[in-house]
Amino acid sequence: MADAKTSTSKKQRRSVPSGQLHIQATFNNTIITFSDKKGNVIASSSAGACGFRGSKKGTAYAAQVAAEKAAEIAKTYGLHSVDVFVKGVGLGRDTAIRALNNFDITVDSIKDVTGVPHGGVRPRKARRG
Repeated sequence: MADAKTSTSKKQRRSVPSGQLHIQATFNNTIITFSDKKGNVIASSSAGACGFRGSKKGTAYAAQVAAEKAAEIAKTYGLHSVDVFVKGVGLGRDTAIRALNNFDITVDSIKDVTGVPHGGVRPRKARRG
C-alpha cells in the first residue's frame, strides 16, 4: 500500500523546454514521438492512433494530423525547441516537421537516421540443373 502512495505523489508535471522529435515514416504508417534530451518519451502519436485505417495511414495528411496531436500534448510540458530525427522513406517526413509551425515549436536541427544496409541479406543458393 505504501508503494502506491509514493507513486501517486511523485507524479508531477515536468518542464521540458527543449527536446527531441523522432519521426518514423514508413509506407504504411507514420509514428511521431516527442522526448526530452535523454530520450524519455513525453508524447507520441501515430497515423493509426488518429483514426486513419488501411492505406490512408501512409499519407502525408495522416502524418500531419499525428504530428499536431503529439505536439499539442508536448506543449503542455513547455516544449519550445526540438532536434528532429527522421527515419524511413514514407510520405510524412516533411509534413510532420511543417506541422510544428502551428504550435510555435522551433526546429534546431534535422537529422536523417534512416538505416542503410551494408552487406545485405544472404543470397539464395545457386540453381541446380
